[in-house]
Amino acid sequence: MDEVFNWQIRRKMPYQYPGTRPKRQFAMVFDTNKCIACQTCSLACKTTWTSGAGQEYMMWNNVETKPYGGFPLGWETRLLELLGAGSWGADSYAGKTIFEAAPPGERVLGYRPHEGDWAYPNLAEDEIGGGSVTRGMHLTVPHKVYQFYLPRICGHCTYPACLAACPRQAIYKREEDGIVLIDQERCRGYGECIRACPYKKTMYNVVSRTSEKCIGCYPKVEQGLVTQCAANCIGKIRVMGFVSPPEQARADNPVDFLVHVRNIALPLYPQYGLETNVYYIPPIHAPLKYLTQMFGPGVEKAIEAYRNAPQDPLLVGLMTLTGATETIMHRFTVEGGNARAFDDKGNQIADVPVTEPIVTRPAYDEKLQVFRHNIT
Repeated sequence: MDEVFNWQIRRKMPYQYPGTRPKRQFAMVFDTNKCIACQTCSLACKTTWTSGAGQEYMMWNNVETKPYGGFPLGWETRLLELLGAGSWGADSYAGKTIFEAAPPGERVLGYRPHEGDWAYPNLAEDEIGGGSVTRGMHLTVPHKVYQFYLPRICGHCTYPACLAACPRQAIYKREEDGIVLIDQERCRGYGECIRACPYKKTMYNVVSRTSEKCIGCYPKVEQGLVTQCAANCIGKIRVMGFVSPPEQARADNPVDFLVHVRNIALPLYPQYGLETNVYYIPPIHAPLKYLTQMFGPGVEKAIEAYRNAPQDPLLVGLMTLTGATETIMHRFTVEGGNARAFDDKGNQIADVPVTEPIVTRPAYDEKLQVFRHNIT
């Protein structure tokens, strides 16, 4: 066991291998306030990567309704119960990570879902939490009765539990981009990775008898393109790029800006200790206690910054760039009312107005000598 520093829990922790970071780290930010659960991302991923034999049940990308939905069933509540109560101190996470809470003889605290748990990817879709809507109720923020959509992919974690648990050393993290992959030649399907991953994003192929997982669309990333799920997102909620450690963060890097500069994008269950590289802008309408358990102690400030977006030209500019190009954004600027994005070579790849121009046409067209109506 080595000792590594996890900036998300702000302290050192034990990990199976030395804490070496890749040259750059694949990352993605989801804006949960804009997700409509259209499942376009899920289908884009499914038709590209998991349409083969033994992959029928696999959803490397899924969207679930919180607070009750989950794929596989109960993936978060079952592990939280095993982990027990934890708390955040003034400076760091005071509870145990899944590495520190591992039973004797095990590397990671975890469980393996039952086969039937994978059969209901859309269970509890659009189900609300917080009770029922009764006469006289009115909207407040946060909402008493609420739900929101949570899109999920593999976190391509800095300290992957799947990698730590694999007895075959079949799982590795690419040095060039931090994407976590499973070597299909070395894997023997023991399933330790499935048991160890707290997000349950490794899955077993019953035909090949090996484990499989999200590959971060690395063939596209190698060409400088965003993942299939990001490229096909209808709501333009995904910012895909590369995240830096806090001490190396660049304000003009879109992911760094959201994660480290504005602190508006937060990791999912950071208390697990994996330093996941998938981040979420939390929903502004859900209860703070629930969101704090899910995203950590920065929720309240993140929501405040998000609600203040109209007074933050840089944040608004970056949001207008989201989904504007299929090329990975490495740098962005907001100047003269326009937001611009650039690739890793400095080439401009997008230029959009921060505020869409409004054109009001007169009711009577002098040139055509006609009145304009809704039906014309």
